[in-house]
Amino acid sequence: MRVSEYYKLGRTQPTLDFVDVDVEKDTPVYIDPSTLKNLPDEWSSQCHTMLSTFFHSVVDAINAGDQDRLRELLVRLQEPNETHFGLSKGKSRGRGLGPYLVQRITNNLVVSRAAETGLLEDLEDTALFIEGIGKDIISDVTTNIIRGMLISYTQSMASIYGMELQDGVYSGLVWNPSTGDWEEGNTRMLLPGAPLLLVPKVIVRHDLHLTKEDYFRNHLAPSLQDEELDKPGSKLVQTAKTGRKFVTKMDVEMEYGGDKKKMVDLTLTRSQVFHTYKEEKRKKPSRPLDHDELSAATGTNPVSYQNLLTDVLETPPGAENATIYHHKVHALLSAIFYPWLTYPVVEHPLDQSRKRVDITYTNNATDGFFGWITRQGHPSSHIFVECKNYHSELGNPELDQLCGRFSPLRGKVGLLLCRSLTDKEHFLQRCRDTALSRHEFVLLLDDNDLSALVDEVVTAHTPVDPDKIDDGDQEPPYPGEFRLLFERFRKLVS
Repeated sequence: MRVSEYYKLGRTQPTLDFVDVDVEKDTPVYIDPSTLKNLPDEWSSQCHTMLSTFFHSVVDAINAGDQDRLRELLVRLQEPNETHFGLSKGKSRGRGLGPYLVQRITNNLVVSRAAETGLLEDLEDTALFIEGIGKDIISDVTTNIIRGMLISYTQSMASIYGMELQDGVYSGLVWNPSTGDWEEGNTRMLLPGAPLLLVPKVIVRHDLHLTKEDYFRNHLAPSLQDEELDKPGSKLVQTAKTGRKFVTKMDVEMEYGGDKKKMVDLTLTRSQVFHTYKEEKRKKPSRPLDHDELSAATGTNPVSYQNLLTDVLETPPGAENATIYHHKVHALLSAIFYPWLTYPVVEHPLDQSRKRVDITYTNNATDGFFGWITRQGHPSSHIFVECKNYHSELGNPELDQLCGRFSPLRGKVGLLLCRSLTDKEHFLQRCRDTALSRHEFVLLLDDNDLSALVDEVVTAHTPVDPDKIDDGDQEPPYPGEFRLLFERFRKLVS
């Protein structure tokens, strides 16, 4: 039974911000800590700080030969069943982080030259150089370290989706980056039989971004090929019929491939290769799992944008249906704008609760429309959404209400949703006047606009027959998704 089923959320996986795991069995996805380094939001940044301070504490203890400190850091790692991630058969049992394995990993860290030479910079590096560490262990260790942030996230999601939290539940060990120590206590948790931690779907993957196989095959091996070509009398050098000398990657793998200790030895004398690999990976972060991949992993139905749109359009206008309209819009936008807009807060209080906004999203986009407005220099760390299920027209009060949510730190971009307008162009002109005079950007979206957005998304995810593309009738280029939003924004500032 999925979280959405257990708590009767009436939501599908594409409309939820978290992974809709089975509350008893495991789901075959993992947390990749490198994703937390690349996301710009505050929650991810705090998680990265936790990971960084913990890992540096481990390396410092190794370098200082402080076995007591190292033992205190590592033996507290537990088998985290709360996320229900991994490949356990039947009920979740953890993925292997038991006392024996923790001790073996500790021993491997101590004797590895990767730690003492400074080769290990981040937790994910250990999957390349330390025996016994793979994606399952990395995910488990990450879960332990950021447990405090996952508890906070779970509590937030419970508030949004109406899931009951239980008081006085043991938190498990929580890493405190300020003190550099583990802490524990009781807190409010989801308890569908056993404690449950929800995980943002934007940070989960099927595999790690950094892998030993990728590093060796695509970075170390080419460097070794060049070295062999320059080495006099190399047995790996072959001669083509044209006289060209070459070394095959297969021969290099046969000669140099091996365990992780060998990867350490090869890397220590070729440190620039490793630094180049890390930099390339940093510049090209792994992409989040898309809706289809998440549905496959969770065994849930694929996304249906049309059904979500229909739910919105069939909601009758009027104050008596305002809450229903609000929730239907939230579901639709969460599916359309994933993975760019994440961590929704519904009816988010601002300015010591003197103001409230229907929906607030964190803008994690680096591409598409929401990445583009950030690169243009418009404050948009958060995107605010106001939903007006009116029979009547919108006016200045509705426009000013949304603009009143804006600030340089929170952002100055918002979506104002309504059902329909008799004089739409007149209201769009009001939005334009506001943008030009106050640099506050309100994008109006009525029912017809939502339909157009859904058509865009469906078309973008429909395979195109190359034979049916007319090169002479191409649309003007737009840097990513959501042509309608680009056009509306440009009209605000033109």
